[in-house]
Amino acid sequence: MQARFTASADFTIGVVDRRLFGSFVEHMGRCVYTGIYEPGHPEADEAGLRKDVLELTREMGVTLVRYPGGNFVSGYRWEDGVGPVEQRPSRLDLAWRSVESNAFGLHEFIGWARKAQVEPMMAVNLGTRGPQEAADLLEYANHPGGTRLSDLRRAHGSPDPFGIRLWCLGNEMDGPWQLGAKTADEYGRLANETAKVMRLVDPTVELVACGSSMRSMATFGSWEATVLDHCFEQVDLLSLHAYYEEHDQDLAGFLATALDMDAFIDEVVATVDHVAAKKRSPKRLRLSFDEWNVWFQRAFAGPEAQTWEDEPRLIEDTYDVAAAVVVGTYLMTLLRHADRVSVACQAQLANVIAPIRTEPGGPAWRQTIFHPFAHAARFARGDVLRLAVSSPTYAAEPYGDVPVLDTVATRDGETGEVTVFAVNRDLTEPLSLTGALHGLGRLDLVEHVTLAADGDARRVNTREQPDAVRPRRADGARVVDGVLHATLPPLSWNVLRLAPVRRGA
Repeated sequence: MQARFTASADFTIGVVDRRLFGSFVEHMGRCVYTGIYEPGHPEADEAGLRKDVLELTREMGVTLVRYPGGNFVSGYRWEDGVGPVEQRPSRLDLAWRSVESNAFGLHEFIGWARKAQVEPMMAVNLGTRGPQEAADLLEYANHPGGTRLSDLRRAHGSPDPFGIRLWCLGNEMDGPWQLGAKTADEYGRLANETAKVMRLVDPTVELVACGSSMRSMATFGSWEATVLDHCFEQVDLLSLHAYYEEHDQDLAGFLATALDMDAFIDEVVATVDHVAAKKRSPKRLRLSFDEWNVWFQRAFAGPEAQTWEDEPRLIEDTYDVAAAVVVGTYLMTLLRHADRVSVACQAQLANVIAPIRTEPGGPAWRQTIFHPFAHAARFARGDVLRLAVSSPTYAAEPYGDVPVLDTVATRDGETGEVTVFAVNRDLTEPLSLTGALHGLGRLDLVEHVTLAADGDARRVNTREQPDAVRPRRADGARVVDGVLHATLPPLSWNVLRLAPVRRGA
């Protein structure tokens, strides 16, 4: 099989926002406790933070982390997580039917974020609380001092403001599962009033309103339009959430799910621009795809099956090579929408449908899906090039004809380096790829890295074999007369890095 693309320096989509490589830490299952935080662990630092997980987070290239939820935030009292740990109350977490100790709270998260070298993205509770509590949290976190709440932060050991710029106005407020779920009109008015109050406390914040919890919601589209009718001028971004899984052992269909993600983004863009047109506004709202991943939801009994445990093992999915390839297609979809998607968070970071797994008192290791994220975060820089692509197709329901090749390319304006990310969706046949590179200067291949099924799409990484699936260098790719030539193995994620040829070389 053969596929080809054409790239030109003159045709770009947008600039890669580094916040596209975000993750998500929710008080759910073992993401926090025995995930990123485990006092007494051999790898714990003086603050109880697992240094092995911190190291993997930095290696993965995570730039931003959303906290503390998720469904959890809609019943969360932020005051429970500040002050002396021994004085913090234990609470029932109604979202996940767990017991929350509050040993890890706002100060611990900010300390972890600084060590992980990530930007914090904070969510406020608009389920069981409202504008005043959101303003109080913002004052505590960001005001320099001289008020009761900012001085309380200082008394709790943080004299300098946390400087949190990015804030979510609640979480999935259209979902009937959400504590304090709202109609679109109710939430739109609440989001507008909360945004107004928060901007009075700190005019520099960026605010994210809740879009539909998923594309399949009965109110999708109308929810976004109604909510934004109320708060369009007060918010900066609108959220999207999507999880995908393999149904009935239909691997071919699973490999095509990025097409749904692509359509979802296009439809939300159309909806928010419709609201802008109604309001005669030149503003172009940006998108925050702040929950996305592969999640095998059919294996999850639901929160109602939980029994008030501490640190329950909740949706600790194990990911195979096929899931890693699919995650790679989601990353490419986000890059192809760099003109409108400014923030994205893979959910979640540790243990809970996560690229990083840990054992209490034991090791941490990379799941297969760790690798495409790390590649994209490291190498996708500068402009996203607008590609013209020709590919063979295969049939998969409900998507119709699905391209075998999925690809995107970026160009770093500072270094002149071009990176091509490419997936071969075919399960058995290699794909011969050619790419014409126009106006990008003389380029030579630096390396071709591939993560491939190698005949077994179900291979996984485990505690016993943490490197059973890992990327490897591939041979044979080259650039000849401005054309890239490469062979992509069956069912594979590929990174092809090209650098300018030095003069005289």
